[in-house]
Amino acid sequence: MSLVSGPGRAQAVGGSFPDELKLVVEKHVKYIQDLDKRKDELEYWLTEHLRLNGVYWGLTALHLLGYPEALPREQTIDFVLSCQHENGGFGAAPGHDAHILYTVSAVQILVTVNALDELDRRGKTGQAGIGQYIARLQNQDDGSFAGDEWGETDTRFLFGALNALSLLHQLSSIDVPKAVTYVQACANFDGGYGVSPGAESHAGQIFVCIGALAIAGRLDLVDKDRLGGWLSERQLDNGGLNGRPEKLEDVCYSWWVVSSLAMIDRLDWIDERKLSNFILRCQDPELGGIADRPGDAVDVFHTVFGLAGLSLIGFPGLEAVDPV
Repeated sequence: MSLVSGPGRAQAVGGSFPDELKLVVEKHVKYIQDLDKRKDELEYWLTEHLRLNGVYWGLTALHLLGYPEALPREQTIDFVLSCQHENGGFGAAPGHDAHILYTVSAVQILVTVNALDELDRRGKTGQAGIGQYIARLQNQDDGSFAGDEWGETDTRFLFGALNALSLLHQLSSIDVPKAVTYVQACANFDGGYGVSPGAESHAGQIFVCIGALAIAGRLDLVDKDRLGGWLSERQLDNGGLNGRPEKLEDVCYSWWVVSSLAMIDRLDWIDERKLSNFILRCQDPELGGIADRPGDAVDVFHTVFGLAGLSLIGFPGLEAVDPV
């Protein structure tokens, strides 16, 4: 799956839009199917470090659109398995170092295509080996998770660990209460959460922290009204959402913000109609794909998160998505 942007663009701000904006489902499906045919473009190879994530984004988008068979299942499984290391982790592509973010995408892809059993049949390690790889990344002192053997920590990695292990039914392999304590240490006075204790609140980090607490069954620890207020303030006049104060709107926050609101039962604190219109204006109506904002080039990252945001607010014609 290519992370190449374009070739299409969302219609520019000030351009003419149809009176009734529609989701161009078939165009999006073809756009995603064609992404891996662009291997002669330099950007295809410059984005190899995101290849496995890109497969997950494209596959998820197709499932949301109601076309789960649009990518070849066996080729997808073969590619995922080709990215695994002997230590149980997965890299972004064959030959890339193992990292928890790619490992999470690998698990999510295999769950999506109902192929976890292939890990035990053909993987370099079975499912247990993946769980052991993830468990070794937890800091036993504070409960945080490193992304790989080099030790960088981030609440994204903690959420990824809980997400993957919950899908593998191996949460018991880590210290979940200590992980919850670490998430709480990342909470801020404004109700949000940061990448680490004391770091600025950011919508992406809020999603991973709230998601981790949801998996751990500890949403009771969240100040839902305070957090809901901060998240609802991310909506701008054009309907789009930003990730923190004074930043531009971006379609990807249609997922990070809205999923967080859904997990704390505050989804009605934003204007869903204005958001859906903003996302639809970020489509390329001719070639498919969704951009970060009107006038910019489309890509698979913003396509999946735009569709996921629309699904969360009940846009017709899309499959339902779990906010966690």
